[in-house]
Order: sequence, then structure tokens, then C-alpha cells
Amino acid sequence: MSAQSTDVHDLLGVGIGPFGLGLAALSEPLNDVDAVFLDQRPEFRWHPGMMIEGSTIQVPFLADLVTMADPTSPYSFLNFLKERRRLYPFYIRESFYPLRAEFDEYCRWVAAQLESLRWNRRVVSVTREDGIFTAIAEVTDDSAAVVTTETYRARHLVLGVGTQPVLPPALQGLSVAGVEDRAAGSGSGTGQSAGAGPLIHTADYLDNREALLDSGAVTIVGSGQSAAEIYRDLIEDAEDRGVRVDWVTRSPRFFPMEYTKLTLEMTSPEYTDHFRALPDALREQVGREQRTLYKGISGDLVDDIHDTLYRLSGGGRTLLTNLVSEAELETAEVDPISGEYLLGFRNTALNETFTRRSGSVVAATGYKSRVPDFLAPLSDEVRLDSRGRLDVSRHYTINDERTIHVLGGEEHTHGVTAPDLGFGPWRASVVLAEVTGREPYPIENRIAFQTFGVPADESDAVPAAFALDDSKEMSHA
Repeated sequence: MSAQSTDVHDLLGVGIGPFGLGLAALSEPLNDVDAVFLDQRPEFRWHPGMMIEGSTIQVPFLADLVTMADPTSPYSFLNFLKERRRLYPFYIRESFYPLRAEFDEYCRWVAAQLESLRWNRRVVSVTREDGIFTAIAEVTDDSAAVVTTETYRARHLVLGVGTQPVLPPALQGLSVAGVEDRAAGSGSGTGQSAGAGPLIHTADYLDNREALLDSGAVTIVGSGQSAAEIYRDLIEDAEDRGVRVDWVTRSPRFFPMEYTKLTLEMTSPEYTDHFRALPDALREQVGREQRTLYKGISGDLVDDIHDTLYRLSGGGRTLLTNLVSEAELETAEVDPISGEYLLGFRNTALNETFTRRSGSVVAATGYKSRVPDFLAPLSDEVRLDSRGRLDVSRHYTINDERTIHVLGGEEHTHGVTAPDLGFGPWRASVVLAEVTGREPYPIENRIAFQTFGVPADESDAVPAAFALDDSKEMSHA
């Protein structure tokens, strides 16, 4: 069976992560926006595999779903705290950084109030005719079985499909618990790989935590906050149980996230303009170099890890753990006799190789965006770059009519603002301005004190504001 709809919405969103949910919350009070949002999951979940006890998000509470666009919104994090009778405890806590589990609870609180969200809807194709997008969505039950299909029509299409886990090439030929299920669209999974213990991405950590410790030896490959949180979560139990935990990264050091105020100005419209103006090759290089700005480890966690190791090594105790930098994973296979993973690394500074045996492996190697399969019917109008990625304009659109919008999949075109939670409301404001032809939420186009790139001559007048114009990128108003 299928359900056909004759309604034409102003906006159809596919994917309800934090960015899609924020757009839905900001759309809800607008009388001139009829929006509907679809997601293949049964409910909102935000990194469930990394809900480690006590972990916090890495941005202040103001970087919620709506506040940076509309501080008066009823869907703010502060209003959530007030309704939960936790505003004063949060105030007394004197930390700007919410607990990760609390931020997930906040997002669920917002989702429960929005009538525009449709769960268990997996979009399989989108076509366009006479300026109207038609999306076919499979409706699934709790077991992910398809029970019917539905048709949705809209003038604007918004992609909030998120990113997919990335594995090093050496691990891609091995069975990875959860990753295959997620790539197939059936959600996260768990399971045993070919080795003695699980081989997982950090996205599936909590479901596999005990199996990791039971494997006798764990190797965490990669750097960044997720790797550090998992290492810190495992290390005390591992030492108590006599389990070795190795943390190996190809980075030259276990670097902290840079969080100084002038650096934070790089999450700004002005820096985005500068980044987009760079030649393609230079933009790729700069993008790689800037990963420490948002993929580093919080300084407090770095210190906590060292303090923990110092405490555990008291009394002359020799720890089982190893922390190794400048080591790139080149090969991985399973020992047919022991079932252990044989991991071949190369020290990038000395160009020397070494091998480690491990009962289980955690890939802390991040995520990447992708082009959704359901866009295939629109291939003639969707812009792609030379590497097959979405070619996202300054307005966050990928077609000439500026009616297909992208949320969070533009790191390669927009730089450090793309994954930043606090910049999500800014991007949503731009999308809603495109949809409505007005600015429902005032867009702050100049926020930085510094100049990026070559400054204007002193004789030039300083512009008071900027106007978004795809034909000129960011032009003077």
C-alpha cells in the first residue's frame, strides 16, 4: 500500500539530527512556512554510542538548537532547564558546557513538541517537476520492515542526512560491528567480527564496552575527543582487570582543541567567505590543517587522562597501557590461530614499521559526508565538485534554482562552521530566508573583530553590512 498526498509543503527536510531539528524548531512559529521533516529512525538519538557517563558537549549551552537565531524561542536549552526545574542547579554548577546526555534529553524534549516530524520514514527517491519536489518514503515498523510507502511534495528540499563513520583503509576489509548496518540504513548495530573481540567504530562504543574489555587487549586507533573519552572510560577498569589498552594516533601528538577567542572567530560568516575564496587545492590543505580547531581533545580531558595515569602508577606500578603518536595504521589482519588482530603501523617521523597484537579494535577515525542515493533522479541539477562531493554554495544550496539546501555536509566548502553546533541556527536562518524571501530571523553577517585574507585599502569605505549573493559569493550591500 502507499499513501499519496496532494499537499505541497514549502519545505521538506530529510534527516532529523540536531541541525534538522533546529531548522524544524525555527520553522514551527512561522506562519508562511509549511514544513515537514522525515527520518528513517524511530526517534531522535544523538550519538547514543558515546553517551559516556559525565561527558559534556564541547560548546557552551548557547549553542543549542535555536538561541543564536532566536533567543526568545520556547525551544531553547534554558527553557528546557526551566521546565525540568533544573535552571538554578545548572546556574549553580557554573559550567557553560551541558552534559552530553542532558543535551540529548533536551533535543528529545524539543522533538516531542514538534508536529512537523515524521519518524520511521526512509526516503528512497526524490524527483522534481514544474518546480515541485516529490519524495517517496518507505514507512517501516519497529523491526525496520517496510509496511507502506508515502509521497511528500514540497517547493524546497533540505538535506540533513548527517555523516557516516570513516574507517582507515586497512580496516575496511574486515568485519566491523555496526558499520555495515548503518551504511545500509538500518541503524546502528553490534556484533562480533572475525577476531577474538569486536572491531568497532566509536559510534558503537557503549554497546560493545564489555566485549572490548573481555577481549584482553584493546587498541584505539585515531585521535580527537571520542578517542580520548573512550580511553579515559576504559583505562581504570582495564588496569584492574589486567587488560592492555593501547591508544595509537598518526597525529604528531595528543593535541588539545584550540579554544581561544580570536580562534573562535573563525566560526564566523567572514571567515567562511575567506575560506570559500581560496583555490580548491589550498582549501583542501587548510581544511586538513584546521582539524585541531574542532577535532582536538578538550584541555581538561587531556589533563584528566594524565592525572589518572599518574594516580594508577602510584607505588611503582607498571601500567599495561601504551600511548603512541606519529603512527599510521597500514595493515590489519586476523591471526587464523589466535583470532587476534595483527595491526601493522608505520612511524611517520622515522619511517619505521612495527606490529601490535590486539584482542579488539576501536576506530576513532571520524565521519564524512556523502551524497544520498535518493538524489540520483536529480543528478542533472545537483552540483558536484571534482571529487564527487556536494558543491555547496554560500547560501547552502546545491542547485541553480537554490531550492535544494544542505545542513552540515559542507565542511569541504565552508570550513570549520559546518560541524559547529553554534553555527547551525545561523545556517538555518539563511535557509529560511531563501524559503520565505525575507529574514524571519535577523542574520548577523559581521561578527569578527579581525580581518581574514587581504584587508581593504585604508581609503576604501568599510561596508556596514553584507548581503548574501551566490553570483558574487558574499558581496557588499
